[in-house]
Amino acid sequence: MATYVLTGGATGIGAATKHKLQTANHTVITVDIKEADYVADLGDPTARARVIDAIKRDHPSLDGIITCAGVASHIPDPGKVLAINFFGSQALIAGLVDSISAGGRIVAISSNSAPMCTNENLVQAMLSLDEAASLALAATSDGHECYAGSKQAIARWMRLKAPEYAKRGIAFNAIAPGYIETPMTAAVADDATYGDAIREFVASIPIGRPGQPEDIANLIAFLLSPEAAFIAGSLIYCDGAHDAMMRPEGLF
Repeated sequence: MATYVLTGGATGIGAATKHKLQTANHTVITVDIKEADYVADLGDPTARARVIDAIKRDHPSLDGIITCAGVASHIPDPGKVLAINFFGSQALIAGLVDSISAGGRIVAISSNSAPMCTNENLVQAMLSLDEAASLALAATSDGHECYAGSKQAIARWMRLKAPEYAKRGIAFNAIAPGYIETPMTAAVADDATYGDAIREFVASIPIGRPGQPEDIANLIAFLLSPEAAFIAGSLIYCDGAHDAMMRPEGLF
């Protein structure tokens, strides 16, 4: 049985993934702001460095990492969206990759909102790993742009790192969920600024329903499995054909 580090395991997609992996007798080491093996705010550079060191000390051999921790566009501080969604995930993966055995897996959570960010300067600041510059740009952006930008950056960073990691025997992929019913998305749907747009967005999903956390957990479990050994460097949409409807010419 395998040992995985999972961020955001307390609720939503992370909780569903934790349950699925534990049911299959895997060991799941969770990192979250509550109800976790390691309680830490991954949006805080000091806290994320501390938790990375602690996991390396306590679990020197891993089979993979799944980064589900994230926040949505409605929170008051757009910079925090970047700090958690991109820098928290990127730092954890980069900090723990040397602990992953050959044959291991990394799965990051992007979003089908990723293509909606058109602020290339914002995305490039993240890809340059310049957190200070990214936060400064966030101060002049809105929550939606920062959310989409953070998810675009994680997908593009995955593509940049996947070949290097593959040469080490580690398959690195990302999933782009559509609208998934979780406590996070419920909070956005109830938000006065974003609620109407979210309800319209959900009503337009071609498959006729919003996603459930288990839809993403099932895909994560597959990407961790031996059957997915040749899948590396892929951004996989799991959104009921929503991105295909919105961007019929888009391939990434």
